[in-house]
Amino acid sequence: MRSRILLSLAGLLVFGFALYGCNNPEGLSRVLDSFGASVGGAPVGDYAASAVKSVKAVAHAAEDFTPEQEYYIGRAVGASLLTKYHPYRDAKANAYVNEVGQSLAMFSDMPQTYGGYHFLIIDSTEINAFAAPGGLVFITRGMLRCCSGENALAAVLAHEVAHVEHKDALRAIKRARTTEALAIIGGEALKQAGGADVARLTNIFADSIGDIMTTMVNNGYSRTLEYEADKAAVTILVRTGYNPSGLPDMLEAMQKRLTPGGADFAKTHPAPSDRIHELANLARVAEINEPPARVARFKAALGNI
Repeated sequence: MRSRILLSLAGLLVFGFALYGCNNPEGLSRVLDSFGASVGGAPVGDYAASAVKSVKAVAHAAEDFTPEQEYYIGRAVGASLLTKYHPYRDAKANAYVNEVGQSLAMFSDMPQTYGGYHFLIIDSTEINAFAAPGGLVFITRGMLRCCSGENALAAVLAHEVAHVEHKDALRAIKRARTTEALAIIGGEALKQAGGADVARLTNIFADSIGDIMTTMVNNGYSRTLEYEADKAAVTILVRTGYNPSGLPDMLEAMQKRLTPGGADFAKTHPAPSDRIHELANLARVAEINEPPARVARFKAALGNI
């Protein structure tokens, strides 16, 4: 019972931040204050005070999700993804992928997130990678097997960091859910602490996570967003000191391994040949000569992936 109450409270707070708070922190304050000292017996005063303080602090970013909101949404998306896939339990391999990923993130246009960037290998032979809001990046063993070296790995991770930087996953949340949540939060019924309304908000939050999962895993982003992520990835690679040719080089390797119509990268991304064409003027294919140190650490960490 208590866990359900806290879940409802968490859903209310997240949506209060995400949907009402950005546009009208005073309105959110009134809604939270209307609950008084408790919601179904759960302590709410401290949460409410903290929520209002955070909302007021970021009120200037009216149209954007705050870093805190992205973090909580990203955690929920990551948890959903890990009900479908299992983590690859190799500490050394995961530490190496994190080391490369953190380096790339530092040279992106969003070097910091509320909860920090985290990179995790998924124990799947599918050729795929995912970026949840707030900086949670997942890459499959199948994708890592397409990587000929660290330069190729960096190209994949830079593309996913670019999706985080552009907040592409958050764009997948249907506008209708925002409208519905605003109507509930602003309504008089919620101010009477009606459990049904809180439950509806929690459901809307769950549906929003579903929107992101559907886009990220099944439908994919638009071609425009994918090309923009490739373009940003080239910038990140150059800033970090990697050869940007690693991206078209990696796409060529993927093209040879992807199964047309398969339930992986082929399903959710434009054809590698189209992406290579778009990259022609940004990352010319050139011979990649990786330093011996990079070759050695790549083989040591991912040689048996």
